Amino acid sequence: MDTRAEVRAEIKAFLTSRRARVSPAQAGLTAYHRTRRVPGLRRSEVADLAGVSVEYYAQLERGGLAGVSDGVLEAVAGALQLDEAERAHLADLARAAGPARRPRRRSPAPSVRPGVQRLLDLVDAVPVIVNNARLETVAANDLGRALFAPVWASPARRPGEPADHARFTFLDPGARDFWTDWEQAADDAVAQLRTEAGRDPGDEALAGLVSELGERSDAFRARWAAHDVRLHRNGTKQLHHPVVGALRLDFEALPLPADPGLLLIAFTAPAGSPDADAVSLLAAWAASAQELPARP
Repeated sequence: MDTRAEVRAEIKAFLTSRRARVSPAQAGLTAYHRTRRVPGLRRSEVADLAGVSVEYYAQLERGGLAGVSDGVLEAVAGALQLDEAERAHLADLARAAGPARRPRRRSPAPSVRPGVQRLLDLVDAVPVIVNNARLETVAANDLGRALFAPVWASPARRPGEPADHARFTFLDPGARDFWTDWEQAADDAVAQLRTEAGRDPGDEALAGLVSELGERSDAFRARWAAHDVRLHRNGTKQLHHPVVGALRLDFEALPLPADPGLLLIAFTAPAGSPDADAVSLLAAWAASAQELPARP
């Protein structure tokens, strides 16, 4: 998404998809089923809920977000019942559509600074990885490499490139065995990529990844067309590791302020739980493994 026309097309698709998702009942409106011809809300209903004219809202939905005030964006977000991630995405799209385009964010380095790697290596009780915006792992500690060993070993990974969670999830059949809930993992991956596409429309590497996955994976293409976005801050990952079996791990994702675009992700389990015991077994395997994935 590197041209003004593409930004406008993305705005139109995003707002249209969000409008179709909200029913009149959810918006507190009376639905007249005999005359309703569109899923979700009509443009006129969104305009009324947002306190703007129908003509003005139609202009917004056609991609005309350039110069729109924060107050109008907030009103539209409220009318469409957007969550936090969707509101941030709408604001990103408005900035991208503006007359003074933001300078493109500096591309994350292909590896982390030595100080960051030392920090990872000092953390030996929990798996830790560092991902970039394209879901590539550019650094990890030993436990992190052990936890995601199938991602490093995936035939979908390009030679010499970092472990690639997006390509693994959509292009490696083994991903459906690794992820306990593959559907959720796939939804999360696409939503994160879509969020990043709004933040940095000029990221040609991300655009190339999206194009490739769209051509090679029906599952990716269908999810990309849904325009869902998500903030990757914390949550739970469920997977089936080939060495230690089923794992359910909580994660916390922390941005690295000195390295824009990089996210440090740590995985933990409650003390004394079966999952914590499995992580201990994973650590023992990582310490003895002869073919632990090489450092990114």
